[in-house]
Amino acid sequence: MIQYLSDSQFVLTCLVGIAVFATLMTVAAPFLGSNKLDARIKYVATERAALRAQQRERLVQEQKKATLRQKQGGGVVTDVVKTLNLRKLLETDHTRNQLKMAGLRRESHVTTFLFMRVTLPFIMGFATFGYLKLVNDFGIPPVMHLLIGMGGAYFGFYLPNIFVSNVIQKRQDSMKLAFSDALDLLLICVESGMSIEAGFNKVSQEIGSQSIPLAEEMTLTTAELSYLQERRMAFENFGKRTGLSIVKAVCTSLIQAERYGTPLGRALRVMAQENRDMRMSEAEKKAAGLPPKLTVPMIMFFLPVLFVVILGPAAIKLMAHS
Repeated sequence: MIQYLSDSQFVLTCLVGIAVFATLMTVAAPFLGSNKLDARIKYVATERAALRAQQRERLVQEQKKATLRQKQGGGVVTDVVKTLNLRKLLETDHTRNQLKMAGLRRESHVTTFLFMRVTLPFIMGFATFGYLKLVNDFGIPPVMHLLIGMGGAYFGFYLPNIFVSNVIQKRQDSMKLAFSDALDLLLICVESGMSIEAGFNKVSQEIGSQSIPLAEEMTLTTAELSYLQERRMAFENFGKRTGLSIVKAVCTSLIQAERYGTPLGRALRVMAQENRDMRMSEAEKKAAGLPPKLTVPMIMFFLPVLFVVILGPAAIKLMAHS
């Protein structure tokens, strides 16, 4: 096994095979994908049931301020987190907010995240150091092996954060693309006479075809509007879970309209217009940045082809006459 791993041709063949497999999976993924909307809505329904149970418990025991949490099994991950008291050492409000923004709301997700932050540094560090020592050192001095292993451990410690950040970015891109349509639909619902809760519920059902994360967050907001003491808390939670400035601005407008009695339709119409103007300005900014970005591809790919097409016949004639 070590002989194969140290063979550069074998490693290159494996990498080419992995690249071909990834390409095939990328092409076939749209045809093999399942309906994620139903699964995510079902998951949100369980969150709504948990929220309902939490509010009932709060009404029964107001002095205790109890919150219901799902019971976790005594697995290895949970035992390690409890034994090392990782919740006290690593868990913060920022960590929980980041996981919520990534759509990871269960206690098991927090436990797994903390477990990965502790175990991955050792795994990455020993794997990097072992590969350099046992498989191929690439001509690096032995003194540097330990430093490179420490670098692998450092990378492993931040790898869970990188993963969560990537998930958050993908969710935010999906929600940002669909939020303008969702805001227009919400405006239509409110101006037709629906309440804000019914409007959020209707929009969450319709917007799922464009953005499953946005439909999920709006469904949770509908549940919070029904069971939380103040609507302000539901709107603030919606803005925190998405992490988008435009969503936070809309939530702030809804809170102010709720507080001062401003018509919701007027506030939503203003925010919808601002959102459309913002999208137009972003599109104009991207369009203005295209010429510099296209300069290098045009020089490398377009101009040689044009030279061949234009000068090719003349070159052929010159070669024929000579």
